[in-house]
Amino acid sequence: MPTISMVGGMLTRPLRQLFRPLAISEVGMSAQQEFMETISANIANAGTTRTAEGGAYRRQVAVIHGDAASGAVSAQVVADASPGRLVYDPGHPDADANGYVHMPNVDTSTELVDLMIARRMHEANATAFQAAKAMLRRAIDI
Repeated sequence: MPTISMVGGMLTRPLRQLFRPLAISEVGMSAQQEFMETISANIANAGTTRTAEGGAYRRQVAVIHGDAASGAVSAQVVADASPGRLVYDPGHPDADANGYVHMPNVDTSTELVDLMIARRMHEANATAFQAAKAMLRRAIDI
């Protein structure tokens, strides 16, 4: 009969503990995927001066929340409150009475750097996942 242990207030079997590194890497890859999708939306809308809600596009930021007790991780996308820049273009259809257009608060250089970081972190989690998977395969062979 397998032994049962108590971890974090939950009963677990030793075999499930072997798969924990895979689950940790999977959560990391999911979080980075959320970052990459949010950043991609920001880059795609960097020039959008009119949205369905009215006004210029607002930069979105993915925020990851983790519960230390349960290990659950959730992502939330929130709008960045920083102001966008004003561009003088009286011929633009979205120009105000003074000829200024409210542009999105998206800096594509910052977004591209953030995208590269998120991509590298996703790759690191994928590498850790592959290493853990290889160790489990070797453990099965023993």
